[in-house]
Amino acid sequence: MQHPVVIIGAGPIGLAAAANAAERGMDFVVLEAGPDAGAAVGEWAHVRLFSSWFELIDPAARRLLEAAGTWVAPESGAYPTGGEWRTAYLQPLADLLATTNGGDIRYDTRAIGVGRAGRDLMVDSGRDSDPFAIHVDGPAGRERLLASAVVDASGTWTRPNPLGADGYPALGEIENAARITYGIPDFRDPVVAARHAGKHVAVAGKGASAQGVLVGLAKLAGDDAGTRVSWLLRRPSVGDAFGGGDNDQLEQRGKLGQDAKAAATSGLVTNVTQFRTESVTAQADGRLRITSINGQELSDVDEVIVVTGFRPDFGFLSEVRLDLDPALGAARILADQIHPDHHSCGDVAPHGYKELAQPEQGLYLVGMKSYGRAPSFLAMTGYEQVRSVLAALDGDFDAAGRVELVLPDTGVCNGAGAFDDPDASAALASTGGGCCGPAAAEPQLVTLGRTSE
Repeated sequence: MQHPVVIIGAGPIGLAAAANAAERGMDFVVLEAGPDAGAAVGEWAHVRLFSSWFELIDPAARRLLEAAGTWVAPESGAYPTGGEWRTAYLQPLADLLATTNGGDIRYDTRAIGVGRAGRDLMVDSGRDSDPFAIHVDGPAGRERLLASAVVDASGTWTRPNPLGADGYPALGEIENAARITYGIPDFRDPVVAARHAGKHVAVAGKGASAQGVLVGLAKLAGDDAGTRVSWLLRRPSVGDAFGGGDNDQLEQRGKLGQDAKAAATSGLVTNVTQFRTESVTAQADGRLRITSINGQELSDVDEVIVVTGFRPDFGFLSEVRLDLDPALGAARILADQIHPDHHSCGDVAPHGYKELAQPEQGLYLVGMKSYGRAPSFLAMTGYEQVRSVLAALDGDFDAAGRVELVLPDTGVCNGAGAFDDPDASAALASTGGGCCGPAAAEPQLVTLGRTSE
């Protein structure tokens, strides 16, 4: 190719794309906004994944690492934390790829614009044959790179959904940001624990991450009786938020749901239903008052933890042509398969370059970004995505069209929730627990493959 493939994001899926490019002898440049590989993963290093090592290592990456002879593969049945995933796999892979002929990984380099060289969004003539122009901001300042194709694996981590019910920050949310945390705090960190213990903490969100937060806070409340937890739910009742326990094959199943239900019904957590946040205001004593659009108020709040999911950033793709589902912001063809109201991560059909291609020829959205606001993404699915995409970019359409993803017989995400209890973990695996399943209180857990590149 005259110009390299530019891959945006050096997270799990972006590096897998680079590994597939390297294995095919294709020139590639990886742009990573953070200072090192898996920088976003490093921000939730304390979180233990639902997937085992077997499911978290891309096949092409494994072949490259094993061929290099210096990498020791982790035990395939173990379940790493984000930090372990990063140090034992992502960074060694990035270091190897950086030494590959035709490979280039640029850290602290953010893609701020993708377009066609010499042509804005409105120009049709020559669009499919001209290279991409990637505008970046890096250590050398602003640069313009040319690319034969663009694989956007930038994920969703940098854009958490706000507390506000309208899809925008609530009134006062930004002004009171010092008391608001987005994501899963590490309650084992003494500083984080001290920030929340003995305080009134409001938790917004209902998914697996929110439930993990409830479990962690309930433990803090058990150690410090002054800790109060208010769980803000938009739905009219808790209902099936915890899943069906051992019988639930959907996302919120198994031990995480059971532990969260125990926390929510222990008297340590107050459920506040039909609460859609309109505003956050500071009281005279510096604590917060949160008001719902229906007039409900929650007063004397010390800390707010928002775990309402993430959304992709399409701002730097404003000069290329996209075809996205209007609700999810996902690749349109995928939307019906991944909508969280109808599907969990385990029943999404394997898919590749055909489903991920955009009207802008040579542009592919992969990884969490291809799912838009849908949360149930698996690393294995992303690895299959980029295997197919890079094969197509290499002109190998036979390989690109094959389905090479084989999920384990027992499903994925079997063991989360029993990681610190080997006997329980083995027993759970033998039951064939399904996707996005059980979780433990320590470390906190997220649904993975859910990743932010």
